[in-house]
Amino acid sequence: SVFRTQAVPQTSRNTTLLYPPTFSDQLTNMAPGGMLAFNVNDGYPEAILRGYRSGILSSADYVNLCQCETLEDLRMHLSSTDYGNFLQNEPAPLATATIAEHCTKKLVDEFRALHTQAAEPLATFLDYLTYPYMIDNLILLITGTLHQRDLSELIDKCHPLGLFESMASLCIASTPEKLYREIVIDTPLAPFFADCVSLEDITDLNIEIIRNTLYKSYLEAFAALCARLGGTTADVMAPILEFEADRRAINITLNSIHTSLSRQTRESLFPALGDLFPEGQMRLPPPPAPP
Repeated sequence: SVFRTQAVPQTSRNTTLLYPPTFSDQLTNMAPGGMLAFNVNDGYPEAILRGYRSGILSSADYVNLCQCETLEDLRMHLSSTDYGNFLQNEPAPLATATIAEHCTKKLVDEFRALHTQAAEPLATFLDYLTYPYMIDNLILLITGTLHQRDLSELIDKCHPLGLFESMASLCIASTPEKLYREIVIDTPLAPFFADCVSLEDITDLNIEIIRNTLYKSYLEAFAALCARLGGTTADVMAPILEFEADRRAINITLNSIHTSLSRQTRESLFPALGDLFPEGQMRLPPPPAPP
């Protein structure tokens, strides 16, 4: 650290006193223009996020919510928190589905407000947070197409965090071939989809295999992104993504019991990361032979 010195009185001219550096001292020793660009990209999003964090319900709020006897009591208590009057226009009696819908809308609105103000690489990081919802939405649309459902009706069932601008163009796809072409060209998931899913894979029997293949590609790409960013991002996100990879490997193993899924196919769905990778994944029990 940099310290400033101050001359002492004449009686002790040969000694000096050390003081902590002042803000002006730090500016003096900083590279020209360095302070002007400090946190220039992420300062405002950080302030927004800190505001969101202060609005999270506290332990006392949850204690009060547990004491609510009706949904009207819950609405009244939430009105005194940062949730405000987000349910004020809803008529009584209040339904749990209505509360969940409005809470999700509040979350999505706040996330999009943060994403709008984000610069790179934060914007790309936030994009990756929405990709799991996009994967689930696409699987829903693919399933609807295979069963000849009206895709415009399925859009309402999609998670709002997984919506994207070109989703409306998917609604005009009437066959799996047209839907595949639209996905590969116009969606943010095109890199994952084109690399691991072919047109021949889009069948009713392969829906869950497609879902797990997309998640595998997504987790590996997200882990690589966090590793490139380094620092706190890599330290925090690495164990989270590794846990998710291990969870998916265990779920795939459990769901493959009493199915015709071969061990080779099952292992191809495991993400190449996590505490189980690779030895633990290899030791997972093989699926028993179907009767």
